[in-house]
Amino acid sequence: QVQVVESGGGLVQPGGSLRLSCTASGSTFNIYTMDWYRQAPGKQRELVARINSEYTTKYLDSVKGRFTISRDNAKNSVHLQMNSLKPEDTAVYYCYAAAGSYGSYWGQGTQVTVSS
Repeated sequence: QVQVVESGGGLVQPGGSLRLSCTASGSTFNIYTMDWYRQAPGKQRELVARINSEYTTKYLDSVKGRFTISRDNAKNSVHLQMNSLKPEDTAVYYCYAAAGSYGSYWGQGTQVTVSS
């Protein structure tokens, strides 16, 4: 089994920065891709950023140039550095670890609120 735990959410003013962290524990050797998703009230959950075990990345268009995803395979962790935050970034952010046919695992979510 795999456990996924997120941290780092909070309240920040527009233009500010926040760093989210996620750590996977347990049988993590099959994890290939780690993602950050977010879901705002009344909206569908959307993929924000993705990174695979070879450090290839993918970003939602609206966060390109502002957010950076990084990964430490040795520590089974992934981070999301969020800069120049906008009110539209307000959402619950979820970490997601994918291990192909072995399964997929969601974190509990961490609230990010961008407001003046």
